Amino acid sequence: MTDTLLSRRNLLLSLACTLGCSRPALVQPLSLIQSPPLSMRINIGTLAPRGSSFHQAMLRMAEQWKAQGVRLVVYPDGAQGSEADMVRLMRVGTLQAGLLTAVGLTDIEPAIAGLQSYPLLFRSFDELEFVIGKLRPMLAQRLAAKGFVVLFWTDAGWIRYFFKDPVTTPDQFKHVKTFVWSGATEQYKLLRELGYDPVQMETADILQGLATGQITGVSVPSIFALVSQFEKRVPHMLDLDWAPLVGACVIRKDNWDRLSETQRDALQGSADVAAAEIRARNRSESDQAVVRMQAGGLIVHKLTPAERAAWQAAAEQIYPRIRGRLVPADMHDEVMRLLQVYRAGNSA
Repeated sequence: MTDTLLSRRNLLLSLACTLGCSRPALVQPLSLIQSPPLSMRINIGTLAPRGSSFHQAMLRMAEQWKAQGVRLVVYPDGAQGSEADMVRLMRVGTLQAGLLTAVGLTDIEPAIAGLQSYPLLFRSFDELEFVIGKLRPMLAQRLAAKGFVVLFWTDAGWIRYFFKDPVTTPDQFKHVKTFVWSGATEQYKLLRELGYDPVQMETADILQGLATGQITGVSVPSIFALVSQFEKRVPHMLDLDWAPLVGACVIRKDNWDRLSETQRDALQGSADVAAAEIRARNRSESDQAVVRMQAGGLIVHKLTPAERAAWQAAAEQIYPRIRGRLVPADMHDEVMRLLQVYRAGNSA
């Protein structure tokens, strides 16, 4: 039941198939722009597959960056390794940028776990955007202290749970063998303490684990489930929006600071457009994916008000145990405060 507790690391896979966007509008045709000599090369790593809509969007953004004398080289398909690998490569300068989920971002700044580690916390994307908007200056400052600049924040729609057999109550969930990344030791321990049955394995082994029965439940964005044909292995989806898949594009601060103010403004503008379109595209595709999987045999389990309340109550009992363990205490307290402010209709 604890989506991001149970899937903190398998989100690595979901980014590869969910972060796509449409062609961004250009301020003026590229043919009319006189490009200056290329003065900097930026290598950016991503798990997104080659040829995917996200990869294509990044290539189009690279054309816009070229107009400012910056060569953006995109490495898709996880060619540079896992998100943890990409963070290490950025730190040593082999990569200068990356699009990461909250999993990879947390390897840079632990506070970012506060955006991804709570099941059933955010009730809408409006709540998420409000919280991120208020936290952006603080997170930007902390990331800058670690040597990174955020070009944009985004999300890839809701994460949902898929099971081999029907699951509609928290008690039933305790009998599910749920994927947990092999390196998520603290997450694994917490789940065991709570009476769940996590199974540690590498993200690349999820499909094989589902095929062999080593795991019987997995939480991912629905678009990833569609691409991976999960409805054939885990054909029961719980109709709950567990958590949004949060991500961000970051660049090494020393590279960013070498650019002129004019260059930075232009590059940031194209990044902002890409971010907005990524969000819109993925949220729409997330819902469409469920409909397509239903046509292929997926069964969506709607919950009664009593069942939904039981899941919410079980989730809320876990929040205090996440504080200071998976999420730094100060970040936990601020996220909860901001949600109270939003729900009260006030401004922070």
